[in-house]
Amino acid sequence: MGECVGERERNPGSAWDLLRDEVVHLDPQDAVWTAMRRGWEIQQQSRMLSRTTIDSRLKAVDRFFEFAGTYPWQWQPSDVEEWTAVLRSHKRAFSTVRAYQGAVAMFCDYLVDPRYGWGDACFEQFGEHPVQVFHEWNIARHTSEFEANPAVRPFTRTELQRLFDFADEQVERAVASGRKGSLAAFRDAVMLKTCYAYGLRRAELVGLALSDFYTNAASPEFGAWGSCLVRYGKAAKGSPPRRRTVLTVMPWIVEVLEEYVTRVRPLYEVGQRTMMFPTERGGKVSASYLEARFRQYREAAGLPAELRLHGLRHSYITHLIEDGWDAYFVQRQAGHAWASTTSIYAGVSSDFMNTTLRAALDRSAPGLLESASIVDGDAGESTEGKDMECES
Repeated sequence: MGECVGERERNPGSAWDLLRDEVVHLDPQDAVWTAMRRGWEIQQQSRMLSRTTIDSRLKAVDRFFEFAGTYPWQWQPSDVEEWTAVLRSHKRAFSTVRAYQGAVAMFCDYLVDPRYGWGDACFEQFGEHPVQVFHEWNIARHTSEFEANPAVRPFTRTELQRLFDFADEQVERAVASGRKGSLAAFRDAVMLKTCYAYGLRRAELVGLALSDFYTNAASPEFGAWGSCLVRYGKAAKGSPPRRRTVLTVMPWIVEVLEEYVTRVRPLYEVGQRTMMFPTERGGKVSASYLEARFRQYREAAGLPAELRLHGLRHSYITHLIEDGWDAYFVQRQAGHAWASTTSIYAGVSSDFMNTTLRAALDRSAPGLLESASIVDGDAGESTEGKDMECES
């Protein structure tokens, strides 16, 4: 391998750059596998993908490597099919299986790309070379826009009120008992309410700063809380986090935020730090902490297990649509590029459907009654003409 590698141009991330010819490996196969994995990691880093995305893809490749029990230049399409069958037997979600398959397929694309030289390196060293083992007949297709667990749904308004009431009760109990956790309980209750009132994702919520709230000339009654600048929106394809401005539409959140900022947040001794939701240790609340606290409150409040923290965002979109807000306005508030995405999130309640139906029937009642009278008037006539009409 040393002679061949030395003659190649060592491009960053290529086999010739990662397989050092001056090094004699005790286990050449493990050395090549490690170099392949590292090379793909470098390629993804150059695409400005997030560390979370890269790590999740590498874990999927490691899972497939462990399952196949062979090295990439020995992988076969049958390995893919057996692996997929095992994943489905473990009741993995369709989206999860497709994500795993997609990650390993991208890894194979990297290996068979001649610009990186892995095919030549493996053939010269082992007499075999990697191939793309994923094809149209053994990889899951993305045929549905919505593949989440169908049991997961938005909160009803009653369930939402129960969650918020329970969170407020924890503040009252902590204050009454003189426990230290009263500040955290107040902060966490405000976080849950803010998450719903602005339709925020976890990262968007914990990334908020006090300076992200500002006035909106169109709603002066909300004062300094008329708008919320979301600086850590969901990124896409290696781009930086997307920003958007969410306008305040729920008047009750103004009083909640005002009380928190004036009475509770200063007790954390934040000084010049701008994070909206600080911790006692001087940092900001993490998304994992918020998830854990939400689950704790959900279970203690006796709410169904299918309700998720992200469901507060779903509920925000759903309730705005139920309340008659313009669909395009809701789309912009949620930060969706396409209206179809907003429609996926919206899960209007049966009460809303029935109210809409009743209103539509009432509006069209005269026309319906007129149509009914026409039918009744025809009932006594001979059916001979109707039969002929149908036959024609």
